[in-house]
Amino acid sequence: MKPPAEKKAKEKGIEDIKKQNEEYLDRLKRLQAEFENFQKRVEKERNEFRSYSSSEIIRKLLDIVDNFERALNSFKESKVNDEHVKGLEMIYNNFYSLLESEGLKPIVAINEKFDPYRHEVVSKIKAEKPEGAVIEEIQKGYMLNGRVLRHAKVIISAGN
Repeated sequence: MKPPAEKKAKEKGIEDIKKQNEEYLDRLKRLQAEFENFQKRVEKERNEFRSYSSSEIIRKLLDIVDNFERALNSFKESKVNDEHVKGLEMIYNNFYSLLESEGLKPIVAINEKFDPYRHEVVSKIKAEKPEGAVIEEIQKGYMLNGRVLRHAKVIISAGN
């Protein structure tokens, strides 16, 4: 039989080892949780990068969309109705559909209440509509995947 002092020393050693093992296990669990959170954060950032990486090129393409719309409107005003205009409309529709498939959506402005997050005021004039109502859109605004890509340039009512 072993002396009680030696037995207590071994038991204390075993308890110390158990405590150390629990600390290691706790540390391991924390590191695993941190790593999983890191992986989720990286995946989220990667998805955000993918959805907004095209924003610069789409912003530049909006000028082409504006020019297409101006050209088509001028043809409609001059009442030109031939195959060339229909061809241009088809090209415009295909081009715009492509941009929409990338997440582009127009910002609705006319008859809406002024929203500084979506609209940019160009002018304020007296009108019959309530103060702050958008009465004219100078340039269309667009959102890309829920974020404003270009603010709508608008004229708002100053009231009566």
